[in-house]
Amino acid sequence: MTKILVVDDERPIAEIIKYNLQKEGFEVKTAYDGDEAIKAVHSMEPELVILDIMLPKKNGFDVLKEIRMEYVMPVIMLTAKEEENDKITGLELGADDYITKPFSNKELVARVKANLRRVELSKVEGEMQSKIITVGNLTIDMNTYEVLKDNKIIDLTNREFDLLKYLFQNSDRVFTREHLLKEVWGYEFGDLRTVDVTVRRLREKIETDDDKYIITKRGTGYYFRSKQSE
Repeated sequence: MTKILVVDDERPIAEIIKYNLQKEGFEVKTAYDGDEAIKAVHSMEPELVILDIMLPKKNGFDVLKEIRMEYVMPVIMLTAKEEENDKITGLELGADDYITKPFSNKELVARVKANLRRVELSKVEGEMQSKIITVGNLTIDMNTYEVLKDNKIIDLTNREFDLLKYLFQNSDRVFTREHLLKEVWGYEFGDLRTVDVTVRRLREKIETDDDKYIITKRGTGYYFRSKQSE
């Protein structure tokens, strides 16, 4: 049974989320502050975390930072509608997705399933491909889902790895943000800045002044450049 951790200091909200996810067959545990969340992550090792930003003792951003030091499971942030900057900050710190309060239970369940489905698809694709690819100073290991730059492992989130893999497998093809949101995130619609932030984070991790891999096609979208000598 897939394990999900729900972290929200508003107990009624946490319990509603728990109830709706349990109806879908998930094993769900709740935590109500930042310290409790960290302990639950270590003891439970969930496949996915739903994490509110405004938490006592330790806020959601700090919890996310600690999670990303050891784990790569999908993290969905809960944000207030008017706090647009919180969404960007969460994505920059390694969140895979966010849901704006107030939200519908159907949307929440759909987002959870989409994130879990993406993880499983990545595993299956990796097993089918079973190969190691080198381009420039990058090595992409489809077996272990690791990326090395100059033979040093780079810490990527699941979403960052999925995006890199998708762009690489379709090298030199330009994709719109809408297309990437659908193919990599599994969403028919959503905030396109999610794509921009993830691209920026990925560039910061894999590129140098001399090695540029993900190229912006002005007014169109992004593509992975296969020839680094251009």
